[in-house]
Amino acid sequence: MEYLYLALTAFLSATLLPMGSEALLLLYANDTNLSLIGLAVVASLFNTFGSCVNWWLGGYLEHFQEKKWFPVSQEQLNKAQIRFNKYGRASLLFAWLPIIGDPLCFVAGLLKVNFVSFFVLVLIGKSLRYSMLLFLVI
Repeated sequence: MEYLYLALTAFLSATLLPMGSEALLLLYANDTNLSLIGLAVVASLFNTFGSCVNWWLGGYLEHFQEKKWFPVSQEQLNKAQIRFNKYGRASLLFAWLPIIGDPLCFVAGLLKVNFVSFFVLVLIGKSLRYSMLLFLVI
């Protein structure tokens, strides 16, 4: 059941909802009945799935770009695209960062970044993050 709670928390914390999954991961890391590798895999995978929601939302909401209520102006979108192209897709390795990670995934969807490369880069970054957290606890 702990893996399910971690999966749900990791997923929701990667969406635009203000949550965090690190505390639960570290709590479960102290449980000798749970596999550290299993915890890292579940947290990384489901946190990445949550980021995929942001990517999808970015791509979906692009259809409403001409509406007055659309939260990003064309000028802001152009600036974001220039910055994103400047730092490259490798910036998706930092999708785990607080504050900028969720919008980064949203912008990647809005800019139509290839989903497979998006998924792989985000998964690598999030896997390294959760693995480092667990490594520091041990």
